[in-house]
Amino acid sequence: MGTAGEQARHLRISELSGRVGVSAELLRAWERRYGLLNPRRTPAGYRLYGSGDIRRVARMRAHLAAGVAAAEAAQLTLAEFVADPAGGQEPQTEMGSIEALHRALEGFQEGAAHAAFDRLLASHSLETVLAEAVLPYLRGIGDRWEQGEAVIGREHFASALLRGRLLGLARGWGEGSGPRALLACAPDEQHDLGLICFGLALWRYGWRITFLGADTPLQTALETARTLQPAVIVMSASVPEHLTAHAAELSELAAAVALELAGAGASHEIAERVGAAYLEQDTLDAAASIALRAAS
Repeated sequence: MGTAGEQARHLRISELSGRVGVSAELLRAWERRYGLLNPRRTPAGYRLYGSGDIRRVARMRAHLAAGVAAAEAAQLTLAEFVADPAGGQEPQTEMGSIEALHRALEGFQEGAAHAAFDRLLASHSLETVLAEAVLPYLRGIGDRWEQGEAVIGREHFASALLRGRLLGLARGWGEGSGPRALLACAPDEQHDLGLICFGLALWRYGWRITFLGADTPLQTALETARTLQPAVIVMSASVPEHLTAHAAELSELAAAVALELAGAGASHEIAERVGAAYLEQDTLDAAASIALRAAS
């Protein structure tokens, strides 16, 4: 997953149609009949669609593929997206809970952090909690490391608490009948929280998730892929060296199964070198992108 997170914003209806694999006419019908899309209007009156619209279309398509009628699929989708991370101001109550969570994590306050996390989950979709609370905090951790301002104990405390909560939400994500994604961090890569968030988002589109975790030997990933035959492997790295140092093994892996490289350490150049694809979108958009490609 890339870090820019802007690629899916400000699309005209024709661009949105090409991105999600749904005709412009059907998208307009879904918007008109069900209120599925939430475009912004330019001063000239043009509709512009964003990341939230792409994710709602992806969820709508997942429900339709499961045999749900269109009206019910739209109702389910809208209920799951009670707040759109890409669409305007969040309610003040949520912002208060987000700030409370971040303060508790910064202050080593385990009970307060769990309570704030629970409040967020009780009133907002998982996607909103990830997009507005968890992922921004993780980006902040990364920024502090880059600037030499990280407090190791605090970052370890916060990461451990969030990992526990996220993996708690992930119980059962390997079950079901949908396509399987194999998720792994590259060798020597210890940062797995973004990949867990990605897995949770992809699971919500009906995928089964097998998560191998941090510092995964590439031979292990290859053997697991041969056993499980996943539809895709997503391998994450925070620095390029965790990928470039293993180019030959990555090429072997990419020859065996569809391989997507993700994270700040991945790039088009590295992906092309090893025969993989590059997930350049941000975490939630990347999950929607894979779900839409599989549905097309």
